[in-house]
Order: sequence, then C-alpha cells, then structure tokens
Amino acid sequence: MRLLKHLYVQVLIGLVAGILVGYFAPAFGIEVKPLGDTFIRLIKMLITLVIFCTVSIGIAKMESLKSVGRVGMKTILYFEAVTTVALVIGLVVANLVHPGAGLNIDPKTLDTHSLSQYVAEVHTAANSSFLEEIVPNSVVGAFARGNLLQVLMFSVLFGIALSMMGRRSQFLATTVEQFGEVLMRIVEMIMKLAPLGAFGAMAFTVGRYGIGTLQQLGLLIVCFYITSILFIVLVLGTICRCVGVGLWPMLKYLREEIFIVLGTSTTESVLPRLMVKLERLGCSRTVVGLVLPTGYSFNLDGAAIYLTMTSLFIAQATNTHLSLWQQIGLLAILMLTSKGGAGVAGAALVALTATLSSHNIIPVAGITLILGIDRILNEIRAIVNLIGNAVATLVVARWEGALDLVRARAVLAGEFVPQDEVEDEPTLGDQPVGDPSRAGMAHHYGNESVILKSASGPR
Repeated sequence: MRLLKHLYVQVLIGLVAGILVGYFAPAFGIEVKPLGDTFIRLIKMLITLVIFCTVSIGIAKMESLKSVGRVGMKTILYFEAVTTVALVIGLVVANLVHPGAGLNIDPKTLDTHSLSQYVAEVHTAANSSFLEEIVPNSVVGAFARGNLLQVLMFSVLFGIALSMMGRRSQFLATTVEQFGEVLMRIVEMIMKLAPLGAFGAMAFTVGRYGIGTLQQLGLLIVCFYITSILFIVLVLGTICRCVGVGLWPMLKYLREEIFIVLGTSTTESVLPRLMVKLERLGCSRTVVGLVLPTGYSFNLDGAAIYLTMTSLFIAQATNTHLSLWQQIGLLAILMLTSKGGAGVAGAALVALTATLSSHNIIPVAGITLILGIDRILNEIRAIVNLIGNAVATLVVARWEGALDLVRARAVLAGEFVPQDEVEDEPTLGDQPVGDPSRAGMAHHYGNESVILKSASGPR
C-alpha cells in the first residue's frame, strides 16, 4: 500500500490497464479517450500562466539584464548543436537500416484527404514571418491560444520592466510570485488525476491503432525506438557526465514525469512539474524559466530524429532516390522546420509536411503511410524531448555557473531531499514549507532548506 502512494506507480498501473483495455476491448478503449484529453487540457490551461510567473520573476531578480542575454545566447547555441546531432543520427540510421525499402508504393495511389489539416497549417505558417509568429497581436490572445513562444517573449519583457523599475515594482513582483505559488498548488492537485489521464490516452492508442498497425510498419517503429533510446543513453548520457551528474539517477528522479509523458504522448502535461523539480535540483530559477519553455519549441531532439528517419522512410517506400547532396539539402531544411513545435502531439507531422513541401523531391503524399503509427512514434518522441530539455537546462545552468552541483548530486543520490518535497507541496518561492521534524534533521543547503535522511532508517 505504501508503494501505491507513489505517483509513478499509479501512472504505471494506469498505462498497463490502458494497454489491456485497448487490446481486449478496443471499442471501450476508444470511448475513454476524453480522460486523457481532459487531463491534458487541465494542465494546458495553466501552462502559460506558470511560464509567465516563473520567467518574469526570475528575470526581475537577476543581478543584471546582461545575464539574461548571455543565458539566451548560450541556450540557442546548445539547442542548435544538439538538435543537429539528432537530425544527423536519424539520417544515418535510416540510410543504414532502410526501413522503407521493398514497400514499392506508388504515391499516386495514396489518399491524401487526411493530410488536408497539416497542409493548411503549413500554408498558414508560410504566409507569416518568424517575427510575426513570435510577436502576438495581443497579449491576451497569446495566453488564450497557449502560444508558448509568444507568452515567453511577453514574460521576458515584463520581467525586464520589473527589474528596471527597482523597488517601485516590489509589490507587483511579490503579487506575481505568490500567484505563481497558487498555480503550482493547483498543478499538484491536477497531477493526482495523472493515472486516469494516462489510462485514457493509452487505451485509445491501443484500441484505435491496434497490433495490426504495429506489424504493418514494425521495422520503422522498432528502428525509431532503438535509435531514440541509444540517443538518450549515448548522447544525452555523455552530456550528463560532462555536466557532472549521472544519466540513470536523472532518469530515476524524473520517472514520474517520464511515465506521464509516455501515457499522454505530450510533454506539455509535465512542464509545470518539471520546472519545479529542476529548481529543487539546484538550477537557478531564471535559467529554468528561460531554457525549459524555449526548449519546448527549439530543442525537440526526439522530433529531430523522427523527421529525418520518416523523411527517408517515405523516400525509400516510394522508391524516391536521394543523392548525398539532396540529403544534405534535406538536412538543411530540417534544421529550420524542426524548430517551433509546441511540444504537443501532431506538431511533428506539421513540420514533416512543411519539410517535404519545401524539399519538393520526396512526395508529400507519402506522409499518409505513417499517419496510422504517428501516435505510437510520438510516445518515445515525447520522452526524448522531455529528457533532452531537462538535460539542456542542467547544461546551461552549469555553463552559466547557476547550478549547485553538490546539491544536485546529493538530491539525485537520495542523500538530501528538498523540504517542500517531503511535504509534497512544490512552490515557486524561495521559502521552504513543512515541518522538518517529520522526516529527520533539517540542514541548510544553499538558499533552501533540505532534509537529511535519518541514518537509523528510511524516511
């Protein structure tokens, strides 16, 4: 019973139950889809407000505005480097394995009716520039549509304005900070529904697409999953070692978020919770607030692997030969189109449609071949995106000197537990909550209070 109190165990049970229901009762599995959708909507209704409070207060408390630009520059450099590596890895693996070879599909025979929504989104994006996409027509509209990039831009400007006003903005800054703490309490309440959300989403996926879809395009699915796992272990694991932390302790620390993303197929479902956990780990709030939301649009490692691999899969399946220079051209296009996703299911399909439309060699109609398995591919794709952004935050924080590495190692090793985690009440503020006597001996570590595990037994 004590084990069942852990959220990751509850989510895992929901995932297993969803798979069983989707397999043995597919019709019912499709009907419970609103459970997953509602859970995601509950989280999404708070994401933009959480980002606004976190980013604006973090910038307002920075020593100088120059550091904001410095963090932003380091973040973009890291994002571009790692996503390019992911794109190249997907390209190389697809050339070695040839997952689409032998299908011999004529693009003229494919039904492109299901692509209309993605083509429409690409057409809309093509008619607007990058600046028009990042600058909202109205602040309220950006929050209402949940556009993370536009909200992030306004939050940065708001934080800079608070910083420039100095003491005169103290009351407003305190109000915004306390509002952010209230939002995080709401997030904590919503997360109790995560097992139901994971159950509904997984039951729908298995019930809707079934085992037959897995068998039909099994090689692509297996190839993509193995490549994604190797990317996490080899690339992100190496980066973690350079930062000074272990990959496995990091994955264990984020296990609840990983299981939730596995069930819901979207990283947005854990964004507020992930921000709190990275702060607990010893990352500066400002770095977390700037890097993590930006990464949801510009650091999609899983989507990068997906885009190159599926592009070559379609080319191989339709017998479209690509020379080395044509593949390099495809890579160059993907370096642009792989950016700007919102971290939700379906964003990668829009990027893929935009890529093939721009490349004008691989038939766009071939996307219909992977529509049926996109949801299955999106599960591991979202997990790679999640882990990649968590690692990116650690990298930039360490690069900026804003990571308490000793604290991070202690928390990952289980030697120290943030006091607010003992109470299971995350907060955006600097002051811990809870009663230290409930878990052991209190010990001040950095700017926060943490709990020293008792040597006589478990907490």
